[in-house]
Amino acid sequence: MTDKAIQEAVLRELEWDPQVDAAHIGVAVSNGAVTLTGRASSYTEKLAALRAAERVHGVTAVADEIEVQLPGASVRNDAEIAEQIAQTLRWNTLVPDTVRAEVRNGVVTLRGEVEWAHQREAAERAVRDITGVRAVTNLITVKPRVEAKAVKERVAEMITRSASMDAEQIEVTTDDGTVRLKGRVHSLWEKRLAEQAAASAPGVARVENQLVVVPE
Repeated sequence: MTDKAIQEAVLRELEWDPQVDAAHIGVAVSNGAVTLTGRASSYTEKLAALRAAERVHGVTAVADEIEVQLPGASVRNDAEIAEQIAQTLRWNTLVPDTVRAEVRNGVVTLRGEVEWAHQREAAERAVRDITGVRAVTNLITVKPRVEAKAVKERVAEMITRSASMDAEQIEVTTDDGTVRLKGRVHSLWEKRLAEQAAASAPGVARVENQLVVVPE
C-alpha cells in the first residue's frame, strides 16, 4: 500500500471508532509509519486513536503526538484523582495491594511489585479511564514465582493457541523471566497480540517485542 492509501485508511478507521473525534486528529504517513497529531478530550480517547491506527493494514509503526486537552468539566485536582484511584485499586480484585499510585498534574505513575504481568496491565486499565487523568506511566515490576525453564514453553503455547497469529513465524527466547519475540508478523495489530499473549503467560516478567511488521 502507498502512504497515501494508508493515510486514508487510518482516517476512515478513526472516523468509524466511536471513542474518537476524528476531526481533531491529524494523520501523517512515511514509509508505513504513522504519526498522529492533534488533541484528544481524554486519555481514553487518545489510546483509542492509537489502537485504531494500529489496526490498519500496512501500518508498520505509530508515533504518538496527540495532546490530551481535558474539557472544563473533566479537570480535577491531583488529590481528587488520587483518592478515586486509591478506591478503584482497592476494589479491583486483579490488582494486589502492593501497587501504589502517584499523581502530578493529572499524570499517574504506578509503582510496586506484582507476580503476574496481567496484574500490571490490570492496574493500568483500572486507572486510565478515571476522569482527570491525562496520562499513565506504568513502573510496576513483575517478579514471578514460576521456574524460568517453564516460561518459554508456556509462551509458545499461548501464541500457538491464538488463531490471529502464524506461530511458525515467531521465535520465542527467554532469560530470567524476560521473553524476547523475534520473527515476522503481517500487521502492527498482530505484533501487539503476540506481545499480549506472551505477557499473559505464567512466569513472564517483561516482554521485548522485536517482531518486524511485513504487510502482505
